Amino acid sequence: MDIRAPEQQYNPYRVYTREQWARLRDDTPMTLEPGEFDRLRSLHDRLDLQEVEDIYLPLSRLLSIYVDAMQRLYYAERQFLNIRDRKVPYIIGVAGSVAVGKSTTARVLQALLARWSPRPKVELITTDGFLYPNAVLERHGMMQKKGFPESYDLPLLLSFLSDIKAGRRHVRAPVYSHLTYDIVPNQWAEIDQPDILIVEGVNVLQTGKLPRDGKAVPVVSDFFDFSVYIDADEAALRQWYIKRFLALRDTAFTNPKSYFNRYALLSDEEATATAIAIWERTNLANLEDNILPTRPRATLILKKGADHTVESVALRRL
Repeated sequence: MDIRAPEQQYNPYRVYTREQWARLRDDTPMTLEPGEFDRLRSLHDRLDLQEVEDIYLPLSRLLSIYVDAMQRLYYAERQFLNIRDRKVPYIIGVAGSVAVGKSTTARVLQALLARWSPRPKVELITTDGFLYPNAVLERHGMMQKKGFPESYDLPLLLSFLSDIKAGRRHVRAPVYSHLTYDIVPNQWAEIDQPDILIVEGVNVLQTGKLPRDGKAVPVVSDFFDFSVYIDADEAALRQWYIKRFLALRDTAFTNPKSYFNRYALLSDEEATATAIAIWERTNLANLEDNILPTRPRATLILKKGADHTVESVALRRL
């Protein structure tokens, strides 16, 4: 995995093969039950005992080191400043393309981290809830750019993360329905002072343009203590998206309430052509213009092969 520019001599990452990374598990115990894998796995993603042992248990061990070190730093700083502050949660960002397996990674991490001793409170939120409602996107001609940075209510997302990082109680986030493909009116997910919060979304590592006057311009990743980018070649991502679209055609799309119900009766050839068109018009453009350029900002990069298994891991040097 070459994550340097051609002219760049210094590589900010240490890159590990799957076998090298798996050895870093050491004695980290397996806390997932075999029956949990299906619940944690997204459609057509790859998750089995070997993947958890080789990839996610070493990552869980590494995160335990990071979280412990950050907690000790917070405590030392509060002592130095002689202040009594609210509990500050550790926030982990999970980024990557549509169909790469972000949801699976986020759920597996949540399940593993929640079983550390002494059982921290681990919450998971996706940035889908911070998309503008479809009515707003349609009014501004942005439905074809749903998932692009400009389709999110960034001030609302930043306000949410600011409240979480400040240790406030009962912070609310909007709820998104993948069935109706829209924000659910008057429904909220409530996050109440977690020890760890996982934030998953395609563009969570996005940056903004810096002002010439030096004023503070917060971005989502400013609130992250650790970030994971899930990477794969475009050909694999395209194939995974098509397979997922075909599977949804036969399942979720058949629901009359589904936004995509009009695709339920398509033939295999028609559905494949439709999926390719959506991929190239929206998801590939978002990947090339917005998502992939943020990869070098991640703390850790999981590179997947065509079979959805992680082939290598790159960890940013401290």
